[in-house]
Amino acid sequence: MGQITVMTGPERRRRWSDEERFQILAEAFAPGVCVADVARRRDVSTSLIYTWRRKLREEHADAVPLPMAKVGFAEAVITEGDRRDEHDSCAAITVDLAGGSRVRISASAPSLLVAATLKALR
Repeated sequence: MGQITVMTGPERRRRWSDEERFQILAEAFAPGVCVADVARRRDVSTSLIYTWRRKLREEHADAVPLPMAKVGFAEAVITEGDRRDEHDSCAAITVDLAGGSRVRISASAPSLLVAATLKALR
């Protein structure tokens, strides 16, 4: 008689319910949250989270705007002191300004907000 090995653990191709997807999306795109941190915590690829968001937006393009798609003001935080050795894992763009100030733009920031921010910094 041969030997059989039973592999246990998470299934390679998981299935997510709509409710689980909505929870993950709401958590990932909440103000001040890093998508990569949520992805790590929930054991989901970041690209899958962005794919879910894109598909959800496409499905509801004509409907009422989704809570995570709302346009609003981004919080600006100015800190004192030299923090040049800090690294923000969520920042896709970091701009160092004269006088030691720094502007960080998240990878999940809307393109219009990024364009307006960079235009204002000119």
